[in-house]
Amino acid sequence: MADQGMEGSQPVDLSKHPSGIVPTLQNIVSTVNLDCKLDLKAIALQARNAEYNPKRFAAVIMRIREPKTTALIFASGKMVCTGAKSEIQSKLAARKYARIIQKLGFAAKFKDFKIQNIVGSCDVKFPIRLEGLAYSHGAFSSYEPELFPGLIYRMKQPKIVLLIFVSGKIVLTGAKVRDETYTAFENIYPVLTEFRKTQQ
Repeated sequence: MADQGMEGSQPVDLSKHPSGIVPTLQNIVSTVNLDCKLDLKAIALQARNAEYNPKRFAAVIMRIREPKTTALIFASGKMVCTGAKSEIQSKLAARKYARIIQKLGFAAKFKDFKIQNIVGSCDVKFPIRLEGLAYSHGAFSSYEPELFPGLIYRMKQPKIVLLIFVSGKIVLTGAKVRDETYTAFENIYPVLTEFRKTQQ
């Protein structure tokens, strides 16, 4: 992880990220409508980077290396693209998949591209008392360490789900735009410092 106060080698804009920590985007999920019916069997047979097992899942699974992503392509012409690390990469990847489908002879278009979910993560670099946090934020928190080691925090505004771990690692999911991820983290950061574990 980059040092605090530095995102990559860029200094962090503290007016936008008062904590000095910028969550890293780990996965972008987007959807697009190719707006034509697809013969999945034909696609799987012709495209070398595709797999299709209709008994297991009703979509062709296709992968490209650059940007490193996976697409789920449905017979209806709907497509889901996962794995990109930025919105621009996600759109570029989706366009590449659409181009592959076009080259296989389908009249694929590129309609209604939409970012559906952004997953980010960061590390506050101090341990957190999850029991205390769960107790004082009971309305938003569910913490059952026997089932899952992290505390699940459902923020209302922005509507983001955070997984908070004892180690200080945080995962943020559910954003449609990256600023929601950043806002959610800045909202939770003072709470995390409040429940910082003191080293015995």
